[in-house]
Amino acid sequence: MHQSTGLSALGRLATAASLLVTTLVVTAALAGSPAAAQSGDGAFKVIGPAKCAECHKTETEIWKGTHHFSTFTELTRKKEANDIAERMGMRRIKSESLCLNCHFTTVETSGGEPEPVAGVSCESCHGAASAWQPIHSGFSGKKEGQESQEEIALRWQKAEAAGMIRPKDMYAWASNCFSCHVVPNEKLVNVGGHKAGSPFELVTWSQGEVRHNTWHNKGAANAPASLNDKRLMFVVGRAVELETALRAVGKATQKASYAVSMATRAQAARQAIAALEGYLKIEELGQMGVAANSAGLKLNNDAALSAAADKVGAITRQIVEKYDGSTFGAIDQVLPPDSAYKGTPAR
Repeated sequence: MHQSTGLSALGRLATAASLLVTTLVVTAALAGSPAAAQSGDGAFKVIGPAKCAECHKTETEIWKGTHHFSTFTELTRKKEANDIAERMGMRRIKSESLCLNCHFTTVETSGGEPEPVAGVSCESCHGAASAWQPIHSGFSGKKEGQESQEEIALRWQKAEAAGMIRPKDMYAWASNCFSCHVVPNEKLVNVGGHKAGSPFELVTWSQGEVRHNTWHNKGAANAPASLNDKRLMFVVGRAVELETALRAVGKATQKASYAVSMATRAQAARQAIAALEGYLKIEELGQMGVAANSAGLKLNNDAALSAAADKVGAITRQIVEKYDGSTFGAIDQVLPPDSAYKGTPAR
């Protein structure tokens, strides 16, 4: 594919995504997603942002300046949100799991009920922390700075096994983002009138107001991701969007707003992957394109579309393992500029 064609396809994706403007949303099928962290048994694993703030003071202050934070008080005041809740037959936004899953952080009350304590917060993105928090901050039973490299590596392995989503696992956290920014609930869209998803792009949204890259420099700066990381992030984001959209189309049963929106998003994501293959010429993107086009974007096609999505996800994980972005310079011309970032990052 020629680069001019690639630019056109990526542009079409941006145009299609812009039609999907909205807020964060609903349930997710991916492990580690906000829904997995905060619904059912997961609600018992959330410790809440106050516990994280004991050590992560700078990161917490940055979070307080984001829409993720303010949604806790602002969402229930919005007419649109209340209208959606009414159409869905829900009495209170903050007591319904359909809203709690993505819009709030919930903990268990003494009576065993989920209680929202914050908007989208630490554990919404990094995973419910009751199991991994003591491990990640335990320094292998020693004081900070006294661990061997082997002990540090083992500690992080244990934390990840306990559910921690770390920045280095780009596929995991990207999947977590898309699990709320693309709505996997047909009724919420068709009946509730909720938008089908956000115009979410991984570099644009992760490098704006939510960026909190301050821990390793003790809060001295909030550095953006490196160029190599942004290159890889751009590719992984497109791939995870494709996977998520394919799954969403597979859940569609009616020819209505949800099905049309998700099919549009999936087709745009297919085109974006084809464009990226034209730039980078790596075999994984070609394989991804074949997998993505192996199932039709049609109603009641869950089995085939889920199988295609599984293949896309597996290939995306291979890309994260194999590449570090250093050989992806061909896509620099289509990376989002700083001016496009979602919100202003804290300095």
